[in-house]
Amino acid sequence: MANEARPCPCALGDRMDYGSLGEEIRIEHVDAYVVKPTSAPGKAVIVIQDIFGWQLPNTRYMADMLSSNGYIVVCPDFFVGKEPWSPSNDWSTFQLWLEDRKPTSINKEVDVVLKYLKDQCGAQRIGVVGFCWGGVASHYMALQYPEISAGVSVYGIIREKEDSYELKSPTLFIFGEKDPVIPLEQVKGLETKLKERCSVDYQVKIFPNQTHGFVHRKREDINELDRPYILEAREDMGPSGPPVVPTHLDSTPVVPTRPDSTPVVPTRPDSTPVLSTMQVYPNPFDLIHKIHHLFI
Repeated sequence: MANEARPCPCALGDRMDYGSLGEEIRIEHVDAYVVKPTSAPGKAVIVIQDIFGWQLPNTRYMADMLSSNGYIVVCPDFFVGKEPWSPSNDWSTFQLWLEDRKPTSINKEVDVVLKYLKDQCGAQRIGVVGFCWGGVASHYMALQYPEISAGVSVYGIIREKEDSYELKSPTLFIFGEKDPVIPLEQVKGLETKLKERCSVDYQVKIFPNQTHGFVHRKREDINELDRPYILEAREDMGPSGPPVVPTHLDSTPVVPTRPDSTPVVPTRPDSTPVLSTMQVYPNPFDLIHKIHHLFI
């Protein structure tokens, strides 16, 4: 498999200067970042970290963006207190680091988080979104947990195993066309195997010219060619309509900033929203069983 030699292509990318809107709590043995909308929606999303850990500001921005669109969002520490990967680490040690942080060894933590969302938050429908390491984890959850209403795997490494295709939850797979470690032939192979073996709805979506990490590790203003794809992929993760910028209680926007403190706002220079080709539904969870109709 082409990505076995270097199983994660991650560079930290554009680390956001972002303070977040939620709070850190303890759910049994798991630390977690939780952010809730003003009203109780009965809908929740589990956001799963990449190798840089649950406290990465970029991932919390994604969590706040989802919550601003009406979801209870929890981002657990699936490393359970173990150190996340550091950009300064030696890649030759990655496999050793990964040994006790496998994205397919998370059942105990998932069970705890699901119980919390159901019993304490009143969540009746629960989705999952994962990035990189978390993309593998969300794919795994879609194979193991039929109570998950919908899953999104964002550039999760493809593991070509016989049990990787019989999804129990509708799942959207997001990839970048120029991801150096997830080649297109593997993505196309995934789609072929899903067509053969998967009995629930799924979607495999490839974003032109994008590399690993483009959804959550690139600033929206990185350049005008990338921005529409970054925003469209963020829209695909769950909210219907263009992404909503998280706001403070006084309705002022909370956005990541550049080094000069000017805001990075997910709009075009003329402030018009970036439109997606996605067909908009009032609530993606209500129609998730038709996920292959969400795009035209």
